[in-house]
Amino acid sequence: MSGHSKWASIKHKKGAADAKRGKIFTRHAKLIEICAREGGGGDPSMNPSLKTAIDNAKAENVPNMNIDRAIKKGTGELKGDQTVAVTYEAYAPGGAAVIIECLTDNKNRTLSSVKSTIEKRGGKWAESGAVMWMFEQKGIVIGRGAPLSEDTELTLIDAGAEDIEFSDNLIEVKTEAASWPKVRDALKEAGYEIEEAGMKYVAKQEADIKDAEAASKLMNFTDALEEDEDVAEVHTNANISDEVAAQL
Repeated sequence: MSGHSKWASIKHKKGAADAKRGKIFTRHAKLIEICAREGGGGDPSMNPSLKTAIDNAKAENVPNMNIDRAIKKGTGELKGDQTVAVTYEAYAPGGAAVIIECLTDNKNRTLSSVKSTIEKRGGKWAESGAVMWMFEQKGIVIGRGAPLSEDTELTLIDAGAEDIEFSDNLIEVKTEAASWPKVRDALKEAGYEIEEAGMKYVAKQEADIKDAEAASKLMNFTDALEEDEDVAEVHTNANISDEVAAQL
């Protein structure tokens, strides 16, 4: 099983217990705002990136009122500091590469906060490009449900699935950039509950995590980063084996 899939499985099991709904709502609102401003307006039928952002928000039960407010902020109907996307790079304790995606209305605040967390948690700041080359952007769809039937698997392949993996009732499908919406829709039609869908940084070169102590330090490092209100997602090239994952 690939490191990304195992990582997703571990994070989703933890997330089921301790996810902070307010942070989830805020992240989706920021993404919707950016898409409304940069993708071509507040009409999702004319703005594909906005439609995707809204669909993802609704999948995580973001209220319509929050969605409407975010669209209006993006189109300028509501005033306020503009949210922008920024990306930082780092090394986690043990040396795994990390990409930190942020959504912020104050770059200086976010930079200072993220740097402080990295240093306090035993990581190391990396200059732009230092670890980005180890990753590529792929469509990733994660759903929850029963193991795939052969017919559903063939349908996903026809929709553009490059790789399909299943662990702990979570299915993860990797696609090329243009194919993930079709894969998401196919999984929905097959009865799966969609937990994540969109473009993600996926490791081309993985770092093996060989024991539970190192894995625990890595998890604590990423958890601390994700607690930051401005941090949207944290990606790593860590490859946690089944044996190590079972000890977490």
